Amino acid sequence: MFEIDGSQKSGSGTILRLSVALAAATGEALHIYNIRQNRPQRGLKPQHLEAVLTAAKLCNAEVKGATLNSKELWFKPQEVNGGNVEAEIGTAGSIPVLLMAALPICIFAKGSVRLHVAKGGTDVSHSPTINYLRNVFLPALKQMGLEVVITVHKYGYYPKGMGEVTMTVKPPSSLQPIQLKNFGKLKGVKGVSVCTFLAARKVAERQAKATSEYLSEKGYAADIQVVNDRSNPFQKGSSIVLWVETNTGVFIGADAIGELGKTSEAVGREATEKLYAEISKRPTVDVHLADMLIPYMALAEGTSTLFTREVSDHLETNVWLVEKMLKVRFNIQKTNNLFRIEKSS
Repeated sequence: MFEIDGSQKSGSGTILRLSVALAAATGEALHIYNIRQNRPQRGLKPQHLEAVLTAAKLCNAEVKGATLNSKELWFKPQEVNGGNVEAEIGTAGSIPVLLMAALPICIFAKGSVRLHVAKGGTDVSHSPTINYLRNVFLPALKQMGLEVVITVHKYGYYPKGMGEVTMTVKPPSSLQPIQLKNFGKLKGVKGVSVCTFLAARKVAERQAKATSEYLSEKGYAADIQVVNDRSNPFQKGSSIVLWVETNTGVFIGADAIGELGKTSEAVGREATEKLYAEISKRPTVDVHLADMLIPYMALAEGTSTLFTREVSDHLETNVWLVEKMLKVRFNIQKTNNLFRIEKSS
């Protein structure tokens, strides 16, 4: 049985979600304690609880301690069968984070998995936006042989949420290592600017315009899709995601979300400044994609390598956890102005 102290490293929900996913992937029982010990509100919140329950559905796990505010959990997985799975968060808790918790489990399913998530947030703080997952995260996973489709039925924002998404996963025969060693030549900058029930104020257009103007100042042209969405009458909101692709298979992204008191122009400029901070350093993954890929690098046979401009708390935490649970080894080394992240074969 895995024994995991949730107060280690970041002491966040990341440890909970990833440890449950790795337990399911390996078929080993898990005992985790001090859940979210380093957060102001410790224990299982609605989105963390739903992530655990969704993981349990995927692998028919026996679970003890899966209640709101619980700081200790026992998780005993069985086979991952695939099929249709339903999840419902019930708050503006992050749907993308729940999908990322479930996805490593889906790799080991006997057949295709269709995960439908309702009543959550697609574009909320402290989480990647749903369009970042679709346009940055999934293309990187496709290079590892993992076919995933995310369909947005309803966008959801803080505080009401009410977003709805379906993720369909075709398990690979084997997960391939990823080698992203050179930034390469930029193909262009793309983006998706979304607003929900804010078309009259031209929010999506203004976000996109601010982005294009800033990038133009830096010498880049941008192709940004403007989406005036009407999927969710319960909660207005907006977001923008930008990404670049290079001829060496590199995808680097950045996003930002709208908030009360924050202009559309500020949202567009925030995402653009984040993107420029990345591509000016010429890494092979952005800071967030780096930590998101760690579990897949760990699960793939062979050597995987990538370069990031910064080693985040989440990356350190994910490396610590996969080394502990999967008995793999990562090497992190500063090389010029970048950090080389390599998982040994």
